[in-house]
Amino acid sequence: MRESIDYVIQGGSPVRGQIRCMGAKNFATKAIVASCLGNSPTFLYNVPDIGDVDITKRLIAATGVTVSNGDEFSLEIDPLTIKHHITSFPDSRRNRLPILLLGVLLHKFGKAEIPFVGGDKIGRRNVDFHIKAAEEFGATIQQKEDRFIAHSDKLKGSKIKLPYPSVGATETSLFLSVLAEGKSVIENIAIEPEVIALITMLRSMGAIIFLDSNRCATIHGVKELSGTRTKIIGDRIEAASWASLACASDGEIEVIGVTPDLLGNFLSYYTQVGGGYDLSAKADYIKFYKKSDIKPTIIETDVYPGFSTDWQQPFATLLTQAHGTSVIHETVYESRFKYLEALNKLNARTQLTSYCLGSLSCRYEGANHMHSALINGPTTLKASKEPITIPDIRAGLSYLIAAAIAHGETVLEDAEHIERGYGNLIDKLKDTNLNIKRFKR
Repeated sequence: MRESIDYVIQGGSPVRGQIRCMGAKNFATKAIVASCLGNSPTFLYNVPDIGDVDITKRLIAATGVTVSNGDEFSLEIDPLTIKHHITSFPDSRRNRLPILLLGVLLHKFGKAEIPFVGGDKIGRRNVDFHIKAAEEFGATIQQKEDRFIAHSDKLKGSKIKLPYPSVGATETSLFLSVLAEGKSVIENIAIEPEVIALITMLRSMGAIIFLDSNRCATIHGVKELSGTRTKIIGDRIEAASWASLACASDGEIEVIGVTPDLLGNFLSYYTQVGGGYDLSAKADYIKFYKKSDIKPTIIETDVYPGFSTDWQQPFATLLTQAHGTSVIHETVYESRFKYLEALNKLNARTQLTSYCLGSLSCRYEGANHMHSALINGPTTLKASKEPITIPDIRAGLSYLIAAAIAHGETVLEDAEHIERGYGNLIDKLKDTNLNIKRFKR
């Protein structure tokens, strides 16, 4: 039976102190998979000690790849021991990494069997893009019971256009193309910092990848890739969360481990609503605080360089303290606002609508998805009398922020969801004054 974890948070005071951000989850897990494409060991540094990384390590180990822990936050991955084209274990459906092994196993064995993917319940996130891309490169794929079964001769370069600049589909296409025979052109790719970091890593392994200014990648397939050494970039999603906590609680938090260039438009919105931040001579240091009364705003999530969908949950919690009504139009996932029910239990005042409250072209227009939110503030958040259950990673951290600014004691159940993405927060928050305790049940 899976262990459950609860957090008990005594909130209502400004949060002050220092927090070190981990390496980016959304790059670290993909870098582990990319390491399997090489013909010699790869060394990864600044790897976060979190549940999703552990799941990914076990996922590749199931194929025979050797994974060794080095010094603190480092891994050595030796792909030379790979011996199975099948990967399966019970926890693999808790994240969406199995589909990314499709290209690795097809290159290594000409066949692959991978379990259906899972992940947090924030929208459909179908794997159709991944499957279609593999077929374009020459693979044949069948769906059987609880897994995909794929076969191919030598994968051939292809020209494909992704229907949407999906991060996962971009990564799958890169893995398929770097060792394919001939030239590939992938149009409408994602360009998030984690994707660019992955491209840099693949280039260091010997891949030939050209990017143009119009979301297009041209890849010349090579016969083999070597191992490499790569440092995982800082987690921009985590940094934005602590920034939101500092401003919402009228506190001051020094965030270490993330360079400001990774935060992009977040810093513009943060400044616009009344947040302040200071930089220093240290490249990976940012101090966040509240500079003025918090003002309402209108946010539309979008693919990079737009406002990240993973930033909107902590930012929505910050906007409960704004003087007026704010609007968030979610254009990336259709079911990402379920977490607002919990915020309302803490005395927030939010409403949902299926209308597109924004100017961006939206895939969900007229589809009756509740993908726009109205947030009325300011409200004094108050602790919930009943425990609040955490549904997924990103919503979980927004609950923690809300509990930290809510007056009284709040219990967050199923905090293991947060730890999948952020590790043990008790240790992470030890250099702050936040009163948080962790219990197993």
